[in-house]
Amino acid sequence: MTHVDHIRRTGEIEHYFDRTALDAWKKLTGEQPVSGIRATVRKGRDCMRRILMGLLPQDLSGWRILDAGCGSGVMSLELMDRGADVLGIDLSTQMVEYARQRAAELRPTSGRVGSVRFDSGDMLDTRHGRFDAVIAMDVLIHYEPAHAIGVLEQLAARTDRKMAFTLAPGSRFLRTMLAAGRAFPRGNRSPSIYPVDTAALVESLIARPDMAGWSVGQTERVSIGFYKSQAMEVFRP
Repeated sequence: MTHVDHIRRTGEIEHYFDRTALDAWKKLTGEQPVSGIRATVRKGRDCMRRILMGLLPQDLSGWRILDAGCGSGVMSLELMDRGADVLGIDLSTQMVEYARQRAAELRPTSGRVGSVRFDSGDMLDTRHGRFDAVIAMDVLIHYEPAHAIGVLEQLAARTDRKMAFTLAPGSRFLRTMLAAGRAFPRGNRSPSIYPVDTAALVESLIARPDMAGWSVGQTERVSIGFYKSQAMEVFRP
């Protein structure tokens, strides 16, 4: 992964979410009724979010967590409610503004006192500092495998405990859906999703010299309608 490749890809993703998909994602991550494909995607994402949250302690007091690709901030706010100090980062400035609005409207329910800050920018920016954990839900699915490994390796260099993330599992059904999506006009398409051999990708990641001391943790697949995603965990023992 070169720096130029990373800048180009993040620019494509930012363009899509800021100029094409903002309203759709507000509906998808909100509480208003949705139907059809969006209903299955919402159900799948809700299930995946519970899985990723389940990989972290219930009490996150004292943890600093990066929610990479935070979108509308749903998971960031749940992490804060467990007591974590959360930095939610997203490429989309409009998505970040929406997350800030949601945060201003909600109040903690657990009694723990965490914090959350939402910023637009690159999750790899070293100025964000170090973290106890990194969460990246349905972010790396938009990067080619080698690029995704490079992103995870850079995030691991600033992470002290664990990373939990999702990948797009390489299945015939998903590949067929993605091929059908390419029939739409380019301006209406979401950024490409890259199905991968999830186990092989994580094994390649752990084999990197800079990943010494990291181990592979739990994994779980969610397959609900049109939503197909694999939760992965790597951690420092």
